[in-house]
Amino acid sequence: MRYRIFLKLFIILFSASFHAQAESQQPLPDWLDVVRSSPYSVTKGFYQNISVIRRWVLLGEGYCSNIDRHILFNRRGHFLGYLNNRATQAETQIALNHLRQKLVDEKKASFWVEGADNKTGYPFALACDQPHVDMQAALNRMLGTTPDSLVWGTWDGMTIGSQASPLPLVKVVQQVYDQRNLQSGLGWSDILVSHLLGQILIESGARKRSFSSAEAVGLLQLRPEVLKDCRIPSNFHLHRMAQVDCALKLYRQNHRNLQPAFETQFGHLPPKKQDKLYAMLLVQAYHGGIGRLMSLLSDEPLGAAAKYYAKHHDRFQAEDIALGMIFHNMGRHELGLASLYYLIDVEIATESLCQSKESLNISIC
Repeated sequence: MRYRIFLKLFIILFSASFHAQAESQQPLPDWLDVVRSSPYSVTKGFYQNISVIRRWVLLGEGYCSNIDRHILFNRRGHFLGYLNNRATQAETQIALNHLRQKLVDEKKASFWVEGADNKTGYPFALACDQPHVDMQAALNRMLGTTPDSLVWGTWDGMTIGSQASPLPLVKVVQQVYDQRNLQSGLGWSDILVSHLLGQILIESGARKRSFSSAEAVGLLQLRPEVLKDCRIPSNFHLHRMAQVDCALKLYRQNHRNLQPAFETQFGHLPPKKQDKLYAMLLVQAYHGGIGRLMSLLSDEPLGAAAKYYAKHHDRFQAEDIALGMIFHNMGRHELGLASLYYLIDVEIATESLCQSKESLNISIC
């Protein structure tokens, strides 16, 4: 009798274990199921983890020293593995899905989602080949390492440099900011202006003649309606000083809208953490629109993440809070991985530029 009881118990436990394993090997229907089931704690250290991967991509380092690869990472931003690209995109996608299932089988991932050309898979996959990115060339243009990348001109009462003494773009941005701050008292910390430099590197690669399919143009990829609001004549749309001036006006407008809501939610954070978080949220407002960002601070259910981070801010870095507010709302309000990548890429670009500040004696890094 006792033997039969033990046998029955063994069969039940084995069956449960077998079915649990079988279920774990089956893909979830949608990658957003991963996001919605993630506790807020997954974003602790998220920026540090995922910035390593984005640095590989932007700078061609680490596993992306060979660009014919995809790298896979989990919801914490941890690197899980890489795949050498196959002969075609379709074959690569099939191989990525096989690798996703293998990672679950090897218990390196808890679950997986089948990806396709128009569908995000999990663990997330990121292509090392980013043909529109050349960070070193962008830095060279920003730092004025060649004569053709130096800038001089006039705009709306400002004169910067001269034909005989042109300046690196980084100094032009600083002087436009300094003059407008003197006139209007922008009152921002230097951390925000340094992020503007990072945005120029990411938005256009510091190219004057840069155009997107969405009709955005110039250094800061400004759309026609924004340029119109800034009262910039069409023949000045690509003018670099005008672009920076217009971006500062857009920042100031976003600042007026964002500051009260930010103070309500995060006004109790230590000043240094506040400055960093606020700068990153203003960058996100520039990228995705102030209305979308405001909803992340106060709307339901989008504001739930901000409320949690505000209450438990001592557990998270400012960068983790900014990214976590986006991560936990992906799939809502047109937020996705691109929104995460943008914030991280601007941070990496800013850091890369500011590492070169000593030779230029720039103060806004």
